[in-house]
Amino acid sequence: MGYVLNLRKKVGHQPLVVAGAAMIAQNSVGKILLVYRTDNHCWGLPAGSTEPGESVQQTARRELREETGLTVGDLTLIDVFSGPKMHYQYPNGDVIDSVTTLYRGNTSGGELVQATNETSTAAFFDLDALPEPLTPLTKWMLLGE
Repeated sequence: MGYVLNLRKKVGHQPLVVAGAAMIAQNSVGKILLVYRTDNHCWGLPAGSTEPGESVQQTARRELREETGLTVGDLTLIDVFSGPKMHYQYPNGDVIDSVTTLYRGNTSGGELVQATNETSTAAFFDLDALPEPLTPLTKWMLLGE
């Protein structure tokens, strides 16, 4: 998230419109990969902001790899989420209005990493048995709530 962090140095906590991508990564039995975030202490989809010159597909793949160590094969576009439900304030006070492109892909390689600088756990879950709490954005993208 270098680009957004650099902008934050100039604008502080002011709201930013941020393009990004999220990934519904599924294993061979259809379970969904979620990560436990260390900033807000919630479960969420692997996701992040698009860097300059990067496509949203590249963002989805990069964030999945950075946050979980896994890769996926072909991507399926699920939807693009924006609007009032994508307004979010991070625990540090930074505010975004996210435009997030959601993809689905089947895991195809890599080794599951349990902790990164942004996450403390990564695990697969059945859609009807998701952990709590979920990030508000993940809850909306997966459950429509």
